[in-house]
Order: sequence, then structure tokens, then C-alpha cells
Amino acid sequence: MKKFNYLAKDKEGKKLRGAVEARDIKQAVVLLHERGLTLISLVPHKEKAVFGVLLKIFQRISFGDVVNFTRQLSTMINAGLSLTDSLSILELQLNPAMGKIISEVLLKIEGGKSLADALAAHPDVFSRVYIALVRAGETAGVTENILDRLSNNLEKQREFTSKIKGALIYPAIVVLAMIMVAFVMMVFVLPKMISLYEDFETELPMVTKILISVSKFTSSFWWLSPVFVLVFLRGFSSLKKTEMGQEYYNRLMLKIPIIGNLNRKLILTEFTRTFGLLVGAGIPIIEGLNIVGEATGNDVYKQDIEAAAKKVEKGFPMATALVESENFPPIVSQMIGVGEETGKVDEVLTKLSSYFEMETEQAIKGLTTAIEPLIIILLGIGVGFLVIAIIMPIYNLTSQF
Repeated sequence: MKKFNYLAKDKEGKKLRGAVEARDIKQAVVLLHERGLTLISLVPHKEKAVFGVLLKIFQRISFGDVVNFTRQLSTMINAGLSLTDSLSILELQLNPAMGKIISEVLLKIEGGKSLADALAAHPDVFSRVYIALVRAGETAGVTENILDRLSNNLEKQREFTSKIKGALIYPAIVVLAMIMVAFVMMVFVLPKMISLYEDFETELPMVTKILISVSKFTSSFWWLSPVFVLVFLRGFSSLKKTEMGQEYYNRLMLKIPIIGNLNRKLILTEFTRTFGLLVGAGIPIIEGLNIVGEATGNDVYKQDIEAAAKKVEKGFPMATALVESENFPPIVSQMIGVGEETGKVDEVLTKLSSYFEMETEQAIKGLTTAIEPLIIILLGIGVGFLVIAIIMPIYNLTSQF
């Protein structure tokens, strides 16, 4: 919904100022006329700059908003409501940021555009896969079925992502706690110990000297830490946006021990699930490969998928096109080959996605299980280092008396 500021006269000729919410300026005029007001002026409402920035930050559209929108739209259309009526209801039910997007989509549909074209105007909210599936459903006249399958797929994706995040929360909290404890020790505890050592003017072990140097630097230049983090993140983000930087980052993420294997399984899970959904919706294999190549989010896999699409276009079976890529395990080409022979590629891909999802979950469980003793070892080493660095000088001092 959009907001408009108006200046109008009531039936007694008294001037009134205010704001009205409507999909567009025409609807705003109608609403004001229904209130018995005579318009003098009507202009779009403009938020203050600072307020507008804060509003964008706190009203971002999340993946969950898209999932809820898809599920509710599917339910309403399957219940017999028209597309425009369904969108009008959802416009008021969902959060303001999503409601604004739905309002713009509804306006375009009322102007004669298809749902897919209306959604395509918001590529930052609705992915290319999403739009392609909706367009395929509209072309075949089975929009309600496609929306139902799409909502099921998005819900599975959300559930899978939440499992991964949930499994990694504990290690992340422990590592963050370790960093905070080390920072407190360096800034607040060790400086007091340093003054004690300096008063006695005793010879300090090398380990203690190193710790003191680090502590002095940290306590004197602690403010550099957030600056360094911000500069690093900014530089990393800028480098990642370049084509060369993005490709190098993607290749690096696939080569890191343990993490690289987990990343491969995640990509294969999304590839098989999304591609199976596209094929099942009747989208041609070549077009589906080109779409899903971008959806993987990894340039290495994107290049392999695009190369496979070119081979399929020349007449090669999809299984043969994928078997040459080292990034796809043999099970993918073998199962797809079976699907091509039986004419059930979408079903095979769905089963493959379930297989890779289970493999990913097992890999994450193994990773978290391995991280726990590793964290304990690191804590032991850190505590041992601090004990040696702090206790040894005290022991030397007491031995002198």
C-alpha cells in the first residue's frame, strides 16, 4: 500500500489535511470522495531520509516472507478465490514491506500483465526459478498446482536451512565466547599483572614477554579491532563482487577441507531439488539447466552446468553431459541416466535431492561432533599458555625470597 498526503474541503467548506493509504492515486481519490471530501491537492507521501533508511533496514523481506506468501496464495487459489482477490487479501495480511511488493504486483496484473511478468519486476524478492515456474504454470493453465509444488519446495528449503543453522549455533557461540574472554584478559586483567612484574624488575620468560606485548598493543589500540573488521569486510565484499574475486572465492570454498565437501553437498542438494521441480513443471531441460545454473550461487558449478546445457543442445543425453564434470559425483549422472530411460527425470532428481539432503545433515553432525573436542583442545592450549605466561614469573619471584 502507498501513502498519499491530501488537502481537501469537507461539506462545510473547512480545509483538512491528512494522509490516506491506497494502492495507487486513483484509489486514493475514490476513498476520499467516499468520505465526502472535495480534493484540493493529493501528492505521494515522502518519508524523511533517516526514517526511510531505518524503515528499509527493519522491514526487509526475508525468505520466510516469500515462503508464507507462496503458501497462502496457493491455498487461496485452490480454495476458489481469484488471483486479484487473493493478492488483495494478502496485501493487508503480510508485513508492510511484503505488502508493498504485493500491491505493485496487483497493480500490474490489473493493468493486463501476467503474474510471472508482475513478479519479474522484483528480482531481488522472487528468484529466476520462482518466476520460471509461475510462467510455466500460467502457460499450462495449472498455476494452482505449480504454486502448491513451489510452496512445498520452499518450505523444505527453509526447513533444511534452519537445520544447518541450528547445528552450527553451538560452535559459533563457543568460539565467540573464547574471543570475548581473550579480549577481556588482554585489556583488563593482564595490564594489572604487568604492573606487578614491573615493580619487582625481574627477568620475565619469553612467553610472558610475548603476552605482555600483545596485551599492551590490545589495550592501547583496542579501537582498531572494529575498524579492522569493518575494513576487512568491506574489502572482502568489494573483491567478491568482481568476476575474478567471485570465481576465486567459489573455488576456495570447494577446496577447504571438510567445509569444501559440505559446500558441495549443499550445492548438489539445491541443484537436484530445484532442477527436479523445473523439469516436473514442464520446463525444457536446456532452459531448466540454464536457470538452475544461476540458482546454485557458485560460479564453478554454474560453468559446468552451462557446458552441460550446450552438450544437451547438441543432442547428448543429460547424463553424458554431466559425467565429464568432476564436481558431480557418478551417482548423479547414473541416476539421471536411469530417469532419462524411464521418462521420470523429475522423480529421480527428487530422490537424489533427498539423498544429498541426508548426506548433508550427516556431514554437519560429523562436523559439529568433531568441532566439540577441537574447541576443548584449543581452550586447553589457551589456558595452558596463560597459566605458563602468568604463573611462571610469580613462581620466579617467590623463589627469590
